[in-house]
Parts: sequence; C-alpha cells; structure tokens
Amino acid sequence: MHELSIVLGVIETVSESANAANAKKIIATYLRVGALAGVVKDALLFSFEIASKDTPLEGSDLVIEELPPLIFCRVCDKTVELDSIQSFRCPVCDTPSADLRQGKELEIRSIEIEV
Repeated sequence: MHELSIVLGVIETVSESANAANAKKIIATYLRVGALAGVVKDALLFSFEIASKDTPLEGSDLVIEELPPLIFCRVCDKTVELDSIQSFRCPVCDTPSADLRQGKELEIRSIEIEV
C-alpha cells in the first residue's frame, strides 16, 4: 500500500509548513488527487488516520478533492472529460487523444491552521 508512504510525505510537508507559520493547531489538509494518479482515496484516508497519530496533524481532517481526467480534443478544439479512463477518446466525436490536461495530480492544495 504505497498510500501510506504518500501520507507520510504529506504529514512531513504539512508539519514543516505549519511549524514555519507558527501554527498552534492544524485543522485540515486539502489534497487534489487525479483519477489517474494511481492512489485510492479510501486508502489515503485510512493511512492518514493511522500515520497522523502522535504528530501535529493528529485529530485534523484530510480533505481529498478528486479530479476527473480531462483531454484536449484537437477536432472539437476543446478540453473534455473522459467517460472512462479505459479509453482516451473524445466523448463528443470519438477521436483518440493523448493530450491529457488533468488527471495525474497528487498535490497538497492548502492547509488550514490556527495561529
């Protein structure tokens, strides 16, 4: 379960940022996770609950925003959401596209702290 190692990195990064901001308490951490990032939301949440014990993040929330995969279709000349991650074809005109515009993200969007 590589989600645990991802969560450990998040905890380390957020702890350092909160410490630098002289935070008294970390309330929440907000992540953006793309559908093609290769992680499972429930596994991240489970890992966070275990890994945050005895850290500055203990008792805080992990909020995960799931992002759908978006591709650019050159025929339609617009960015469209894929119907399925199994087929990288425009859902409007059925043209194949490898121009992925969103879906591989795995990033800390923000943290909410009390100072």
